[in-house]
Amino acid sequence: MDRLLASLRAAAEPTRLRLLALAARGAFCVMEFTEVLGQSQPRLSRHLKLLCECGLLDRVREGANVWFTLPATEDGDLARDLVARLPEDDPILAADRRQAARVLAERARIASDSFRKTGVDWDEMRALDLPAAAVEAALTDLMPQGMVGRLLDIGTGTGRVLEFLAPRVRQALGVDASKAMLALARSRLARADLQHCSVRLADMYRLPLTDASYDVAVLQMVLHYAEDPAGAVAEAARVLRPDGRLIVIDLAEHERADLSARLAHRWPGFSDDAMHRLLSDAGLACGPAVTIDGPLAVRLWTATRLADAPVGRPHALAI
Repeated sequence: MDRLLASLRAAAEPTRLRLLALAARGAFCVMEFTEVLGQSQPRLSRHLKLLCECGLLDRVREGANVWFTLPATEDGDLARDLVARLPEDDPILAADRRQAARVLAERARIASDSFRKTGVDWDEMRALDLPAAAVEAALTDLMPQGMVGRLLDIGTGTGRVLEFLAPRVRQALGVDASKAMLALARSRLARADLQHCSVRLADMYRLPLTDASYDVAVLQMVLHYAEDPAGAVAEAARVLRPDGRLIVIDLAEHERADLSARLAHRWPGFSDDAMHRLLSDAGLACGPAVTIDGPLAVRLWTATRLADAPVGRPHALAI
């Protein structure tokens, strides 16, 4: 009984419950926990030590890394039961899940052989051997005619979209939640002809940008990583001007289950029906779409911001 009471006391604290909920989704290191929860490493280390001492978490060392996960014991069963009782719609836990999905995707991206070999030239389309040139040509065709005033690239990664579209826009901003990716993007954009392109750190679910401030927004190979695709699309719609255009480039629906483990994909691509729901729920009118065939089909969807469409909180995506 003493051990059970110690475990319950250890879990009876908001941050420690959040840690258990995250560990139920997979193994994390301390630095990843700090990114997700936005708390200091010393503080989280104390919480993790308590949870490990009572058996609710396992501490596993792999070389220089230490990972924390739920144990495969009765204590682990208790932790899983506690996590199962947490409300699924709790806003703090939902925010943690979104951040965790980003951290896991970033881990998989940096671990890929393609990333290590190519650095600033890495992008996921090339990592998956997809026809990047054909996708970029299709993106060019789907851009509005003439010069675009302001372009926003959400989840810019290494900044390839900004570089490619720079001749078509007067001002361009790329946002990403990864400092490592932004460092690579700044390296790519350090040219005299790209001075009108910039990048900044930002969460795609809470863009630090004013309403109706961009003419075009692009989400390239981003939504299949997103814990909340509807939230990301709604936020993109918010910053678009009336009649502004959103271009979503992502994988068409597929059956490659290995991508979830290898590259931390959250969704197996998107069907047209699922994407149209996301776009229309965000106050966007769906436009033309294009498919680029390859080892995995890439789909480009377009949508226009309706002038007076209310933007409510979209439903969760179900595929």
